[in-house]
Amino acid sequence: MTETKKYNKWIVVLSVVIPLVVAILFGIKLDITLPVFLPPIYATINGLTALLLVVAVWAVKNKKVKLHEKLMKTAILFSVVFLVLYVAYHMTSTSTKFEGVGAIKIFYYFILISHILLSIAVIPFVLITYVRAITNNIDLHKKIAKITFPLWLYVAITGVIVYFMISPYY
Repeated sequence: MTETKKYNKWIVVLSVVIPLVVAILFGIKLDITLPVFLPPIYATINGLTALLLVVAVWAVKNKKVKLHEKLMKTAILFSVVFLVLYVAYHMTSTSTKFEGVGAIKIFYYFILISHILLSIAVIPFVLITYVRAITNNIDLHKKIAKITFPLWLYVAITGVIVYFMISPYY
């Protein structure tokens, strides 16, 4: 079994298991009060992830490959931390309802739904892009990174937008 094939199995498993586990955990409510209010924290992590992605693209275009690698690993770590905090919040708090009306409500739900769907879809893209980098398959890494980058950036930025739009209703 080649190294890439071994990773491909993990990519498939993680791409299915992560959204399923998140969905299951959303159904569990814990009677715990967290010591901090998480939404501004995980929104900040989303914003920092977006910044890391942009700087990482700048780094690689300027042939700063080691910096690019560190920034991308940090962006992945931030995304994992975001997900853990997001799930923790939703397991310990009731969902906040958006109370805007008219066009702003339509815009909010468009952003929210596209954010959620693309946050699921981006998982295999990030994993495949990462595996192609660590297995030194740079040509294929570059090809998929051109798809992964805008998807991941959209998810990170819309996470911040959703937070700011819903924050008056917390």
